[in-house]
Amino acid sequence: MKSVLKLAEIKDIPQIWEILQQAIARRKADNSNQWQDGYPNPEVIKSDIEKKAGFVLLLDQEIVGYVAVLINDEPEYDNIVGKWLTNGDFVVFHRVAISDLHLGKGLAKEIFLHIESYAEAKNIRSIKADTNFDNPAMLNLFEKMGYVYCGEVFFRGSPRKAYEKVV
Repeated sequence: MKSVLKLAEIKDIPQIWEILQQAIARRKADNSNQWQDGYPNPEVIKSDIEKKAGFVLLLDQEIVGYVAVLINDEPEYDNIVGKWLTNGDFVVFHRVAISDLHLGKGLAKEIFLHIESYAEAKNIRSIKADTNFDNPAMLNLFEKMGYVYCGEVFFRGSPRKAYEKVV
């Protein structure tokens, strides 16, 4: 399976939003409070795209996933309760979502691998991310992909588990 991660375009917002709504519904079905407060939303996606941070995962030219990838752009990470592995430049990613039609195919792992390639291409050795305490799929993926738990960060008043991988 050959996937491609490419910059999202404004015209992709309806497909991206549909995928994110599916992910929001899955989180709710899992009794999670993650993404149950009106975030993310189409305005967030539009902002990601305008900042050249929104990426779509393509499989045979079909949008099957979404992620926001930024460089050194997460102010909350300065307030970690814990300690990062590194203190230099870092790639950070948020809003990982896979289409309901493509779950169980290892596509979230593909996104992680694409992000590692992106970081290496930019000569950045650190990748940081976080997730809710009640998101076992993402917590498991962090562990499986070699991320190290570094502590807690807070978003909109909620604690999140923060991870880093040095590539």
